[in-house]
Amino acid sequence: MTVLVALGANLLIAVAKAAGGLISGSPALLSEAAHSVADSMNEVFLLAALRRSRRPADRRHPFGYGKERFFWSLLAAVGIFVMGGCFSFFQGFEALRNGADESFSGYVAGFVVLGVSLLAEGASLLRALHQVRKQGGKAGLRDPALRTVVAEDGTAVLGVSLAMAGMALHMVTGQVVWEASASLAIGVLLVGIAYRLGSDAREQLIGRAADEEQRREILAVLDAQPEIDSVEELFTMELGLDSILVAARIDLAPGLDSEEVEEVAIRIKRSVTEAVPQADHVFLDVTDARTARAAARADGAGESPAATGGRGGA
Repeated sequence: MTVLVALGANLLIAVAKAAGGLISGSPALLSEAAHSVADSMNEVFLLAALRRSRRPADRRHPFGYGKERFFWSLLAAVGIFVMGGCFSFFQGFEALRNGADESFSGYVAGFVVLGVSLLAEGASLLRALHQVRKQGGKAGLRDPALRTVVAEDGTAVLGVSLAMAGMALHMVTGQVVWEASASLAIGVLLVGIAYRLGSDAREQLIGRAADEEQRREILAVLDAQPEIDSVEELFTMELGLDSILVAARIDLAPGLDSEEVEEVAIRIKRSVTEAVPQADHVFLDVTDARTARAAARADGAGESPAATGGRGGA
């Protein structure tokens, strides 16, 4: 719903800004029109992300499609950069080179459009912030779709404010440099936001570890098991918004037969999932700590695991 609200607001605003920009000849208003068009396209990407990421796991994708959210969020960041930031730079430089003549009626039309846009973008931002609070505040921003909407609406409010300031100074001083500067500032703002969103999506897409609090909870559960002598290694990776892969190499207490090891492994996996519900893929590699350390020292000396009898995770 948050994405749909943002999409509806951006489509209406894009049309209004484009019409107002063409009538008034305002470079700042045209830059804002490009900004809203980019935001509208990005909402379509986010809707695709929400729909496609919910598909169940299958043979081709056994861990599910949760990373679809990260992929489409990356495309949204590219859209903000290309369609919003680059066009704003173009408008700013074009205004500095050729100037821009605006009539009083053009200024009035521009301010009316920007005023309505500010109200609509503000309402959409409030809806997104309400959703963030509903999903746990900072934890809610882990959702790349919600994070992108908040960033887009926040920059839209700031961008409209910059455009209004540029138009006002242009009208008072008669110097187009103020409106051109507003367009360039909007471009810098959009490029910065696109870079930040793109970096976050990239980290999640290539396989980011679970946050430190979740990792500590998982490690605490493993350390609390009486059958585990030590946890040699713990790896985690976000598979989606609510899905974490956990792989742990553990050294079990001596004296357990194969059936006991199987029962202990099932119980440990269940305990991890109960402590961290997002940890829905848990893999345990039972190893001998002394053998593992000897293999690690051999690897450091240039020997292969095969030559020392070492083995990878099962």
